[in-house]
Amino acid sequence: MGLAEKRKIKELQDTTIPEREAELLEITGAPIRYDIDWESLSSDEAGLNFVDNLSCHRLNMALRVICSDALGREAVAEGLKSVKLKNVATPDMRKLSFAGGTLEMHCAYAQGTAGYHSDGEIRTVLMQGL
Repeated sequence: MGLAEKRKIKELQDTTIPEREAELLEITGAPIRYDIDWESLSSDEAGLNFVDNLSCHRLNMALRVICSDALGREAVAEGLKSVKLKNVATPDMRKLSFAGGTLEMHCAYAQGTAGYHSDGEIRTVLMQGL
């Protein structure tokens, strides 16, 4: 892991992720934590630059739709407890699942929009499991 990666991980851990968790609380009314596989990102400077936009922002967009009413907020508060993010090498290794209160997203972050899950896909997977 180089200095650029260390700096970006520190920024994500100290600023970006806490801000996104606060947004999740605002949107859903429930504390939802990110569990990020930092090791999978440790040598991927390009991927680190896309984590927030391709996962955190997309999740927020999906949850804003689901939580547009009290029933949606209640379902999310009861069902979604954590979000696991993992970086993978190629888009064909992507994974999106929701089970046991955990939304798991494996994305090829360095591949930009070719390696992510859209907010529509995230919303569909969450809705099926809530």
